[in-house]
Amino acid sequence: MYKEYTENTLGAILRLSDFFQQDFFNYADSQNLIHIIWNRNDTPIQVEVDAIPISLNTHEISTLTYLQHTRFLQKQVPITAFSFNREFYCIQDHDQEVSCNGIIFFGTQDLPIIRLEGDQIRSFELLYQVFLEEFRTRDNIQGEMLRMLLKRLIIKCTRLAKEQLITQKLDNTQIDLIRRFHVLVDIHFKKKRQVKDYADMLYKSPKTLSNLFAMYKQKSPMQIIHERIILEARRLLAYTDKSTKEIAYELGFEEVSPFNKMFKKMMQVSPGEFKKQIHTDYSGKNDQLSGKSN
Repeated sequence: MYKEYTENTLGAILRLSDFFQQDFFNYADSQNLIHIIWNRNDTPIQVEVDAIPISLNTHEISTLTYLQHTRFLQKQVPITAFSFNREFYCIQDHDQEVSCNGIIFFGTQDLPIIRLEGDQIRSFELLYQVFLEEFRTRDNIQGEMLRMLLKRLIIKCTRLAKEQLITQKLDNTQIDLIRRFHVLVDIHFKKKRQVKDYADMLYKSPKTLSNLFAMYKQKSPMQIIHERIILEARRLLAYTDKSTKEIAYELGFEEVSPFNKMFKKMMQVSPGEFKKQIHTDYSGKNDQLSGKSN
């Protein structure tokens, strides 16, 4: 099953696919899309995101953006996906409405995996059916109705992510501070590599941030900054022909040596060794879903 809504004047796109891996290759504009993927099968699905293997179990939901490089290892097992571009619904511009950046979309380092159980499954299945009904209803408010449904889907996913992925010890203000930190890192990581830089932008002290993050997944703010740098380095090494020197400069390093040292410390191999391993692993494979690096 495949449904599509477009607005030609704006270039807006919303798609619903029950066989995402297959339909993705029919998307001429796939590099500009954001995806919410949902495993509605009775078997886990193996996915590689930025060359890292991920298992998406039954009734688990995750998200993908155009910055990521994704490969499905079980192309015969269908995945349900809601795909849209910023012309249809810009999550950056509407962040105050859905508060999803830094939790399920941009700004989060780890791939978010949301688990559905019991009534949640029934609720999401009902929303899925309402989507189908609205795709069949052709009138002058169809676009707005579909946007409302997508917004509802994003909010429901974000709420579950907050419950499942963020410790309950934090209140909404603390969660929002963590979220904004992640978003700022995602925007500025190439030029700002000190916790103080982000603390200043958030009007907090570095110690306040460090204490808060000690309650959250046990990753320090500095570790999050470094992980974002290395994530981009991995993307550039794996999916471009740029040299290690070019990548180091692009990521804000004045010299190659500090970049090599940070990369090897976090990945246990040098950038050159990582690039060689990735290209060996991907040799002869052409089923990669490509995204763009920022």
